[in-house]
Amino acid sequence: MSGIRNIKDVEDFVRGATFLGTGGGGDPAKGLKFLSETFNRYGEITWISPEEIEDDSWVATPYYMGSIAPLTEEAKKKMKALGLTKRVIERVLPEAVKELENYTNKKIAALVAVELGGLNTPAPLDAAMSLGKKILDGDYAGRAIPEICQTTPPMFGLNVTPITSVDEWGNKAIIKEAVNPEVAENIGKLISVAGFGLVGQAGYLMDGKTVKKVIVPGTLTKSLELGRTIREAREKGSDPVKAAVEYLEGWLLFKGVVTKKEWWDKEGYMWGITHIDGIDEFKGHKFKIWFKNENHVSWLDDEPYVTSPDIIEVVRLEDAEPITNTDLQENTKVAVVGAKCHPKLRTPEGLKVLAPPHFGFEDIEYRPIEKVV
Repeated sequence: MSGIRNIKDVEDFVRGATFLGTGGGGDPAKGLKFLSETFNRYGEITWISPEEIEDDSWVATPYYMGSIAPLTEEAKKKMKALGLTKRVIERVLPEAVKELENYTNKKIAALVAVELGGLNTPAPLDAAMSLGKKILDGDYAGRAIPEICQTTPPMFGLNVTPITSVDEWGNKAIIKEAVNPEVAENIGKLISVAGFGLVGQAGYLMDGKTVKKVIVPGTLTKSLELGRTIREAREKGSDPVKAAVEYLEGWLLFKGVVTKKEWWDKEGYMWGITHIDGIDEFKGHKFKIWFKNENHVSWLDDEPYVTSPDIIEVVRLEDAEPITNTDLQENTKVAVVGAKCHPKLRTPEGLKVLAPPHFGFEDIEYRPIEKVV
């Protein structure tokens, strides 16, 4: 059993999960707030290996659904017209889990994160602590992803419904059935659009025996260790970007200055393109990243480079602090780090939903990062 023992661990954990969120995975400031408050209230936050959960125990996954894009003035006006002016539920994930238990009449013993990210990993831990449930060391992607069909359970042919949904305004909904994960995703996104942002959902209800087959294990521990590695490198005065690359057995893909960030809010996702001009050893070169919530396709000097499902993460050059696509600003000096995804995402089922053609880039074929770099 391992986990978070002090407030530095809280900060390290959120930093590492944000890094592995590949530009998405929710707001790390909110994740840090939730987890800090939970630690101060309950003390140590521990998790167990997936192998330790009983085969007949029920396990569920609470997560945030929706766009990470900032609210526009037009959206704010619509919210006011609809009476969505006062948030009545701050922590929506525990409420979604309660709704799932009530609807299915099943007692949930443990929770597992759907993905890694600054909010979508700390928030399930926060929910588990408040509900008195176990936490499994793992998630269903090994990174952050924008769509339900890109998690491992659907890759194994498993259903994600029923899904319960609760937003900050107090609206509640249940997706009883969906013909496939893509439709479940679409309905979930429409619910989040109606709530003007992120909603809390809970689904992926399955027994412990099934969870052991589909989970990407050890990722909570990995997040904690990665965040700690970056912090300790800073404290020693060494290069934290290099330390992160070495821990991940990854690659420094680029160093430069963000010259332009184009983005738009569409269909419940934040879409966009980040443009980076090279500095130092990359001077004279250009790097470009296309994102749909998370970073998925990159180009080096206009030639296709590293793509999903492998990890593409943008961090501040000076201290390797990971930056989400919501927070990334023009004129920021950054490093781009790449790393291998989990092997489960490289299966035919994984590549079908995570390789570039799935995102509309039919002319770009996935090549493993180790072969590209």
